[in-house]
Amino acid sequence: MKKIVVTFLVALLGFGLIFANGAADQDAKSQGFKGVIKIGVLAPLTGTNAEYGVGFQVGGQMAVDKINAAGGVNGYKLSLVLKDSKGDQKESSDLARQLADDESICAIIGDFTSGCCMANAPIVDEAGIVQLSPTASNPKYASMSDWCFSIMGRQDGEAPFFARYILRKYMNVTKVGVIYINSDWGVSCIDNFRKEAKAVGLDIVTEVNYVQDEKDFSSLITKLRTAKPEVVLIMDQGAVPQVINQIRSSGWKVPITTLGPGTSEQLINLTKENSEGLLLSTPFFFDPANPVLTAWKDEFAKKAGFQPTVHPACAYDCVFLIADAIKRCGSQKITRKAIRDNLASGNYTGITGPLKFNPAGDITRVYMICAVENGRYVVKEGFDYSKK
Repeated sequence: MKKIVVTFLVALLGFGLIFANGAADQDAKSQGFKGVIKIGVLAPLTGTNAEYGVGFQVGGQMAVDKINAAGGVNGYKLSLVLKDSKGDQKESSDLARQLADDESICAIIGDFTSGCCMANAPIVDEAGIVQLSPTASNPKYASMSDWCFSIMGRQDGEAPFFARYILRKYMNVTKVGVIYINSDWGVSCIDNFRKEAKAVGLDIVTEVNYVQDEKDFSSLITKLRTAKPEVVLIMDQGAVPQVINQIRSSGWKVPITTLGPGTSEQLINLTKENSEGLLLSTPFFFDPANPVLTAWKDEFAKKAGFQPTVHPACAYDCVFLIADAIKRCGSQKITRKAIRDNLASGNYTGITGPLKFNPAGDITRVYMICAVENGRYVVKEGFDYSKK
């Protein structure tokens, strides 16, 4: 019976989305719009990764505000329906089901972690609704369903870049200790990193892992230190400041690198001088010489209360990608399937660069090397470093 109901719902949605009605719809019409098109957003607004979830919220709303100020999409006003997944896979899946079952939701943006997105893949596939993640980078995610997409780039691109170009070429080290989060994302990182490390002659002298919301890393740091690596690599987003602080509070002066958090200003704020000299990879950097990016960065910081990383910029671009897919429906009915098809075939340039999906539903990014110097991020090598 459940399958029959779901099939009927998907078929019903194929004839055209039922847009928001009631007070919100009337309010939109009073502003000169035809009605409201709603986009669901899954993000960890609370918990370890709250910085990134709030970044989704603020960055996404900035995009919606800009689109609506320009007249909306095909005469419709865009609206975000925000859900706090807390970074928990079960919570995210329950919320994904709620959004999928709401026929007024045209697409879903999120979630933040690859694990949450992968847990949601069967749900969005069955319901026939796009799940476009700004940040999921597990190579297995997008190919799980024709309805799954991501724009962050994949860990089979970034993790090998880290091994070959940051550790072996730029730092010229041969021994690394790795500490990573034991999640779908973290396992993908370390798996891809191991392969490239072996290929370039980089010895992983030891690797340790932890689960989400871990607070005490002392025993793991002791194990890392005992192995005497030349450098430590942290693979995570939310817990990176705690790991850095606990390494330094133990008296260990080892060089630290990190894959995951990007140029997070909160990381510097939480670590102070402990992050001085930190090296990291990022697919995007707010170039102070670019007035458009600088204006966007300043607006975000004013609204969010902290400086942006690539993550909210990707959330911003995701809203524009969905809006572009809706716009290209033209005079035809706007359906979830039409949005999916237009998204897959689109060729859009956002503030994070060109966004054209591979057949699997994700994109190929290139990376630069940044460092923390005198309490701020600086570019050490640009996007062409891997070609030199």
